[in-house]
Amino acid sequence: MKSYTALFSRSRARQIGGLACLVIALSASTAFADDYQLGTQDKLTVRVVEWQTVEGAFRDWSSVSGDYTIGPSGNLSLPFVGETPASGKTTAEIAETIGKTLQQKFGLSDRPEASVEVAQYRPFYISGDIKTPGQYPYAPDLTVLKAISIAGGMRRGADGERTERDLITAEGSHAVLSDEQLRLMVTRARIEAELAGDTEVAAPKDIASLPAVPAMIADETAIMVSRQKKITLRLQALDDLKGLLEREIVSLGQKSETQKRQVELARKELSGIDTLAQKGLVVNTRLLSTERAIAEMEGKILDLDTAMLRAKQDISKAEQEAIDLKNDNVSELAVERQKVVAELNAVTLKLGTQKGLISEAGGVAPATAGARQPLSYVLVRKSSGKTKEIAAAEDTPVLPGDVLKVERAASPLMQ
Repeated sequence: MKSYTALFSRSRARQIGGLACLVIALSASTAFADDYQLGTQDKLTVRVVEWQTVEGAFRDWSSVSGDYTIGPSGNLSLPFVGETPASGKTTAEIAETIGKTLQQKFGLSDRPEASVEVAQYRPFYISGDIKTPGQYPYAPDLTVLKAISIAGGMRRGADGERTERDLITAEGSHAVLSDEQLRLMVTRARIEAELAGDTEVAAPKDIASLPAVPAMIADETAIMVSRQKKITLRLQALDDLKGLLEREIVSLGQKSETQKRQVELARKELSGIDTLAQKGLVVNTRLLSTERAIAEMEGKILDLDTAMLRAKQDISKAEQEAIDLKNDNVSELAVERQKVVAELNAVTLKLGTQKGLISEAGGVAPATAGARQPLSYVLVRKSSGKTKEIAAAEDTPVLPGDVLKVERAASPLMQ
């Protein structure tokens, strides 16, 4: 009798020891699940055993044990237990509910021991600027950085670095076009100042505060001063030529008057000689010599008149050249302004295109070195029936059912 009792005791001890090992193993594997609040889509592994005191043996509830998934309603459905609310509860609470329900339903003297383990956590979700957004299985100790890695990292182009290269190219082109746009706007301001006769170039108000504008204004002012100086010197030369011609006309007029008086005197002399010649007192050669002298003087008068007429024509040409110079300057400025406005419109359109390319490439590529845009992480988590957004960092834990939103801050070029 004693040997039978001892054998029974050793058998019972082995059974109790086996149960203890099972409980310890399950406890170690479900350490995270003990504090974890269950939710829809969580898959649970349920094990139920009962120690029957009267028989001194363990009973395995294999009909209840198995793998189960929490349904959309948040309930867990088990044989003999029925629909049990599980969402928001821990595995320990579910295990206690299973044991109590089975004991009450079957009127058992000993409560069955249930072990509930999370076999598979409900998935988490990731969206935004990552390579492969979507739904992913959850693993314990998941952080934001690990979640991004699981989703393939930050979104890139189909050929790896192509999108990033496109972003760098678009930003470089945008910078070049922006500088060209500023220069064209300053050039337009200089042309308008020249057309208005101003002596200074005023920067447009919308760009006056930019650091690069003062140097551009200085360059355009130098161009305007050089152009105005050139025109002024040319006009001054024409004025000097007119003055010289006018003085020449006065001098020629005086010479002409002198020649005319000499002609008059010669004619008087000729009249006296002609009277003497008729009386035979003067030879005809003297008469002819006087007439020849008068003819030469009259020829000189004609030459002087011709020279004055030519000088007056040169003055008219100089005046017309001055007018043409001013008109040509205005015409050149008008053509230049038209060209600058056309180029400015083209550059503005190109800038819009580059902004679109930056927006497209910047939304799918990592930020470039030197122009890196910070990432923002937001966890959308449902707790106690309410959804809230939580600002996160790379080491922030991600829980099952969370939605991780990864966004890149807008590029300053797009502001």
